[in-house]
Amino acid sequence: MTDTADQPNVPGRDVLHLRAGGTSVVVLLSDGRLPRILHWGEDLGALDTADLEALAAVSLPGVGDSPVTYPQPVPVLAQIPEGWMGRPGLVADRNGANWAAVFEVTSVQHVENSDAAALAVKALDEQYGIELEIELEVLHASGLLRQRAALRNLKMADLRVGGVELALPVPLEADEVVDLTGRWALERVPQRRSFDVGEWVRSSRGGKPGLEHTMLMLAGRRGFGFRSGRVWATHLAWSGNQTLGAERTPADVRRLVASEILVADEVTLGLDEEYRTPWQYGSWGDGLDEMAARFHRHLRASEAHPRNPRPVILNTWEAVYFDHNPDTLLALAESGAAVGIERFVVDDGWFTGRRDDTSSLGDWDIDADRWPDGLAPLATRVRELGMDFGLWFEPEMINLDSELARTHPEWIFDAGHGVGLPSRHQHVLDLGHPEAEAYVLERMSALVAQLDIAYIKWDHNRYLLDAGHTPTGCAGFREQTLAAYRIMDELHRRHPGLEIETCASGGGRIDLGVLSRTQRVWPSDCNDPHERMEIQRWTSLMVPPEYQGTHIGAEHSHTTQREHPLSYRGEKALWGNLGVELNLLVEDEASRDAVGAWIAVHKQFRELLHGGVSVHADLSEPAARLEGVVAYDQSEALFALSLTERPRTWPLGQIAIPGLDDGTVYSVAAVDPQGVSIAPGQPEWLRNGTELSGRVLRAVGVQMPNLDPDRSVLLHLVAARSR
Repeated sequence: MTDTADQPNVPGRDVLHLRAGGTSVVVLLSDGRLPRILHWGEDLGALDTADLEALAAVSLPGVGDSPVTYPQPVPVLAQIPEGWMGRPGLVADRNGANWAAVFEVTSVQHVENSDAAALAVKALDEQYGIELEIELEVLHASGLLRQRAALRNLKMADLRVGGVELALPVPLEADEVVDLTGRWALERVPQRRSFDVGEWVRSSRGGKPGLEHTMLMLAGRRGFGFRSGRVWATHLAWSGNQTLGAERTPADVRRLVASEILVADEVTLGLDEEYRTPWQYGSWGDGLDEMAARFHRHLRASEAHPRNPRPVILNTWEAVYFDHNPDTLLALAESGAAVGIERFVVDDGWFTGRRDDTSSLGDWDIDADRWPDGLAPLATRVRELGMDFGLWFEPEMINLDSELARTHPEWIFDAGHGVGLPSRHQHVLDLGHPEAEAYVLERMSALVAQLDIAYIKWDHNRYLLDAGHTPTGCAGFREQTLAAYRIMDELHRRHPGLEIETCASGGGRIDLGVLSRTQRVWPSDCNDPHERMEIQRWTSLMVPPEYQGTHIGAEHSHTTQREHPLSYRGEKALWGNLGVELNLLVEDEASRDAVGAWIAVHKQFRELLHGGVSVHADLSEPAARLEGVVAYDQSEALFALSLTERPRTWPLGQIAIPGLDDGTVYSVAAVDPQGVSIAPGQPEWLRNGTELSGRVLRAVGVQMPNLDPDRSVLLHLVAARSR
């Protein structure tokens, strides 16, 4: 470990090299200024002091008569008095004064340890009485760069903080921006635009990232794809209000910015009080797959990552909805166990008075009318069948028609005009009341202990709109997120091994803040495989397969009204934490056997699917998809070839398969659990299998099978020998 702790700032130039996980970050600290990043991306190898000095010398432009016209590299927290006219790094004041802070570095701590190459810089605006600390880390396990800031008030007068925004620079070659948008049941839709002068900003103000949340802001070389084109991305590890943006100035400074949105004096610091920002993460790569792989490695190295194989789930929602009957659910559990289910999850409808979505949220007591013996007999039978037991909660929500609302109306958000608009007949329980937070924690914890619950599906269906904390009416967005974090953390502390899924009307709360506390995400309420293929594809820019809940739904999708054969539903659900969300009791024997066959295939390849490298081919035909997972040692791979619609050209010709070892010969064979994909008329290689080197598969490829829209074939590749 190297530690140059608490070095006092001195005039001159100090250039530091943070190097870890295949990433180099070169930071300039000079003239008492805040850190300026000169390089973020490709590993530069070992650099000595002379190398770093030379790098800094060639990275700094000449300065003419104005720092506005001839900008130097911009600190990670930009300051107006230094000539910066773009998005401000700090918005803060004392009753209208002390609003243009200028920080001077007072100490630098550079640490190399087993987790990260890290830099901590302390700075002070002595006249304003504000202390700033900035932490930068490059993580060894992943090569991700992350940074955060802490602001401390050193004066008696309150300091009102309106925002602290950090930024990561990107080079001039980044001339295109990609972000994601969406809506309910159609999350993670990509959109591209030129990286033009100005700001492209995506903000979430509903108390959670949201269904339309971009998750990442990406900038890269025009036309960048999954396998080519250098790309940089940023993400904010925060489950509340936030902004991600791409900014380019007329002087051609290009940055990716991230910040928590602070509302109506949510942060006002008294003497010696501190505000700390969420972590801003940055990833880069030659193509989106390499960029995403850094996030995947980060999550797989985290303490929250599940260590056991991801159990196959049966969720009761689309099987029975609110129609809870003990005999029916017992029979469903037995039917699930027969096809290979490993976790049985009772969804919405189990608690007192819950017959539809108009009542009872917040009353977390088992409905004695529906369950006269409680849920214990079902939970016990589930475990006897070799499965573990899971239960749905929506801890942050409340119906006005509930005993909780009648007992504690003051626990409902109210900004001064009443409780506001309902959404799905519900409102938000204000966890900013310590008693409300304690109530939710104790009710959940008691049921986890009583029923030996292994898994919680944690839902969050309503946005926070006029989220006023009673009785003051002050904004409660930030405290609500922190309270949800505290409940999750305490549940994990009390119940080691408990797993939590983050669900928010589907994919409305997916971020590294909640993922440090949860073991599964629900990417979308849509189980239609046509939509799910794309939703899962773009969610995988950050979230690895084992975290993504991917369920086999009914033949007729209730969200899109499309119909798909089980062969396609099964294949598209294969690529994550597999689940079943159809009523096995009304399926015929052939369908149940087919579900069991897909579950068996998933278990056969589960270690590969949940531990390998995600690969997506860049194909010239927009309707074609080739994507899969390759083992880290490249000894095995699983790919799916699919068509989303009728292609522009036919036949499609050769499809190259990337991600394999050039020098290894692979045995290539189709996997067809139901015996329906390899029909007569398919290419010979698909019907009979083949052996080809990774180089040939990458450079030449294989003839695309004859597929109709929303149909696919599954390919298994195994290393046969070295060439």
